[in-house]
Amino acid sequence: MAKASKFPKPLYRAMFISDVHLGSKGCQAEALCEFLKHNTAGTLYLVGDIIDGWRLKKKWYWPQAHTNVIRRILTASKRGTDVRYIAGNHDEFLRGFLRFKVNFGEVKISNREIHIGEDGKRYLVVHGDMFDGLMRADRKWIMHLGDNAYNFLLWVNTKLNFVRRKLGLPYWSLSKSLKKRTKRAMNFIHSFEEQVASYCERKGFDGAICGHIHVAEMREINGITYMNDGDWVESCTALVEHHDGRWEILHTQPHGNFDAVDGRAENNLRDAEALLVAE
Repeated sequence: MAKASKFPKPLYRAMFISDVHLGSKGCQAEALCEFLKHNTAGTLYLVGDIIDGWRLKKKWYWPQAHTNVIRRILTASKRGTDVRYIAGNHDEFLRGFLRFKVNFGEVKISNREIHIGEDGKRYLVVHGDMFDGLMRADRKWIMHLGDNAYNFLLWVNTKLNFVRRKLGLPYWSLSKSLKKRTKRAMNFIHSFEEQVASYCERKGFDGAICGHIHVAEMREINGITYMNDGDWVESCTALVEHHDGRWEILHTQPHGNFDAVDGRAENNLRDAEALLVAE
């Protein structure tokens, strides 16, 4: 799987990262840079929403830390890592170039990949937005509204964690907490996972690896292995395959130093919670 290289054997056979949202103020770029510095893989899958085109279209935001993430990825590619970039909904602008088979340096760009595990099982690797009913053309405005609500939650989260740091308390995710407590959000997550598994079952895949919903997970659904690598906005998680075929979700402590996220006062927490499922 990995390219022949003069560099040391990578730490993992494969690594999956998604929903980084470079170009947004909620991106945990510094935490990701630190993670990539100490974790290497034979194949690195960037499973969509690495660049947040939606945010950049509204307002340009690109600090040095975001450039450093790109540099880390390109450096990994030069050192023998097979890097594969799968387009998501926030970086859907890349999908317009797929028919031209355009690559970014050594980085291959596609709409989906098939990962063959150490045990020979076939895993479909997609961002996952195609399984989200809110991504239909006639309902996409709801997704954009939810994106604004989610950014408002991050703004609130910034203020809460500023106080928590002053009190010596660890980082706490407001969005994640609301998801766990909101029946509508949980129903959406379970429905999404089941749709992904059902599709893989019909198409003859042994499992699926995706992102999109910002909820890291590994579980069996009707004989299909469903795995989600989470996100790098709040959870800071990555999915890895060890050289012996074991799968694991790695957690990195967020820095908790979000910049102020654009949001208007008329957005309230009740609306944000109701739209969490549309992030």
